[in-house]
Amino acid sequence: MAKSVPEFVSMKGKDKISMITAYDYTSARIADEAGVDAILVGDSLGMVMQGNSSTLPVTLDEIIYHAKMVRNGVKNALVVVDMPFMSYQADYVEAVKNAGRIMKETGCDAVKLEGGVEFTITINNIVTAGIPVMGHLGLTPQSINIFGSYKARGRDEKEAKKIIENAKYIQEAGVFSIVLESVTKSLAKKVTETVEVPTIGIGAGVDVDGQVLVYHDMLGLFDDFKPKFVKRYAHLKKEAVEAVKTYTQEVKEKKFPTDEHSYE
Repeated sequence: MAKSVPEFVSMKGKDKISMITAYDYTSARIADEAGVDAILVGDSLGMVMQGNSSTLPVTLDEIIYHAKMVRNGVKNALVVVDMPFMSYQADYVEAVKNAGRIMKETGCDAVKLEGGVEFTITINNIVTAGIPVMGHLGLTPQSINIFGSYKARGRDEKEAKKIIENAKYIQEAGVFSIVLESVTKSLAKKVTETVEVPTIGIGAGVDVDGQVLVYHDMLGLFDDFKPKFVKRYAHLKKEAVEAVKTYTQEVKEKKFPTDEHSYE
């Protein structure tokens, strides 16, 4: 049986949470079989799968399309789906409807959205509609045009204080967990100790309740750039390129297919 939101929340302070961002059936199935606690269908697919320079172009229909594939590959992990840019920012009524679409059409367990106090009404209304919400603070990629870069957040006292306050606000609004992206490890520790819900770090040090990495990053499949927080657990792109080279060579030299791969 798939992990529930209450089970996920209960892991805080007891067991470190592992989360993988994946975008399709095959990668989700691999991650699920490997025993991850949660799978995020992230709008980072705009960069990893679509080749865009940011997450902003991803549409609601596109995130639903990918989430359906992921859901089909998952039996045990909690499945969380990003609400893409402008699917919740303009109006909380529209946000509830869009979150509902994601839940109904994908069968996921929760949605995730970025932002702090400015989205507490939106978060509260989505949760009131029966839809679990995961928050996201620190570096929020949908606001890249405001930040101007992907550098770490919370290094100065004013910004750090704001992030802590926002964590309290969105917890009160009803989030069951908070992603902390690219924040200093001391700030991440402070937020984790301040809130009662699990914190999931990506570039936030070891003192958070869990970690999330993108499937394609950790396996070395996507190497357009490598953030400091990414650890390569494999280098599959190199192996894949070599395999395709060998295939191409064998086709040209008539070494493939052989009788073993042919029908009589």
